[in-house]
Amino acid sequence: MMAAVRRFLGLRSKFTSSVNGLNIYFNSRNSPRERAALRRVGTGLCIALGGFAFVYYQHSSSPDRRRAASLRALISPLPAVAAKEKASASGEDEVSLSAHEHRFRLFSSVEFDGQLYMTPLDFIESVTMSEPKKKRFWKSLTKQELDKILSDTPPVWKGSSRLFRNLRERGLIAYTEYLFLLCILTKPHAGFKIAFNMFDADGNQMVDKREFMVLEEIFRKKNEKRKERGGDAESSSQLNVELYGYQGSVSSNVLKKEQPQCEPRSFWDVLKLGARIVLFSDLMEHVPENVTDTTLLVHFFGRKGKSELNFDDFYRFMDNLQTEVLEIEFLSYSKGMTTISEEDFDRILLRYTTVENITGYLENVHQSIPDEKGITFEEFRSFFQFLNNLEDFAIAMQMYNFANRPIGQDEFGRAVYVATGLKLSRHLVNTIFKIFDVDHDDQLSYKEFIGIMKDRLHRGSWGYKGEERFTSFKGCMKKELSAK
Repeated sequence: MMAAVRRFLGLRSKFTSSVNGLNIYFNSRNSPRERAALRRVGTGLCIALGGFAFVYYQHSSSPDRRRAASLRALISPLPAVAAKEKASASGEDEVSLSAHEHRFRLFSSVEFDGQLYMTPLDFIESVTMSEPKKKRFWKSLTKQELDKILSDTPPVWKGSSRLFRNLRERGLIAYTEYLFLLCILTKPHAGFKIAFNMFDADGNQMVDKREFMVLEEIFRKKNEKRKERGGDAESSSQLNVELYGYQGSVSSNVLKKEQPQCEPRSFWDVLKLGARIVLFSDLMEHVPENVTDTTLLVHFFGRKGKSELNFDDFYRFMDNLQTEVLEIEFLSYSKGMTTISEEDFDRILLRYTTVENITGYLENVHQSIPDEKGITFEEFRSFFQFLNNLEDFAIAMQMYNFANRPIGQDEFGRAVYVATGLKLSRHLVNTIFKIFDVDHDDQLSYKEFIGIMKDRLHRGSWGYKGEERFTSFKGCMKKELSAK
């Protein structure tokens, strides 16, 4: 509006000076009647120019124009957002995203100092839903707002299986912590001690904040060793800020060391690899002094970062997280009851897998178990604890395959106990068999069961396969402007 007014005033001053010049010229030569006519013409021209300025302002203020102007103004200061449509692989502003990176950006809702964060509620939704309930807009926090949020974080000894549900939006989870939490959800209790010992660099059975921060360095190094993401350097650098909190590549002696040429299968394997090649001493030298505190850091080490974490508290936190996610899934189907139906149990098992004909499995259960007994939460939880031991169970089951022995319910229950130490109830084992007994011969379809359960264990990569594409604001703008 002000720009339009300035243009109008500039034109008016020029016109006025011209009219004044004409007045001086005509005052000396024209009659009073002619001079009055000229004044009326001048007034009409001023009104016409004013109308032109008003129309120009309305045009420039239309929704489309305002949106384009707003986007141009926001390109520099705001972090990048994903385009609505999947971008082509050849776009110069597109950067390759892993499935986890894409999902983190999809569910994160908070931004501080250029870095993206999830809230505890965002994290819960990301592991229990295929997509966010509503469109996410990244809320930028001030330092005062950040401090207020973190002040609500309870100490680790007050943790419970409702921690994330109680905190809801009052917390921050960084991308590297998100990966760590995903690892927890899929690991057996026996692996908790291994995880703790990996952080305990000095072997004193306590983990301090600096030792825990090595986790972030390991994931950063993994990110730096990835193949080029594609896209321009600006977009790639921006993505590093959003996910890892740094810009560009961090050079250090760690990267120059000779390391085994093996590709880890998961981020959990990255952690084990980091421990195996004894990187902790070097990595700790590169842990930044001034890091943004998060909910996990405050929960584990206090507001001043001076507390230490023992194994009992660490174990309790990991067990509580697994329980909390399972409770949320169970309650979403039980609707206040103490059990869920066998069909609902089937739905939960298959909801994050690549199985297309879920109806066929549901029909299997409906016909095979006409009298519904229900699955209790303890049965539900014991099954998913077994699922976290799936690799050990698969080895035990292969013994039956090698011997060409059929896998009945007794053999299945025995293999579960030998491999995991868990005793599944007879009703639960029977329900599993009815779901996967495709031939109706009371024998488990082993290959199909293992394949689907591996998919379910990792929740089908949460619905995202392979690599997604990240498109910067600049790339979105180019496409928008070229389409007009």
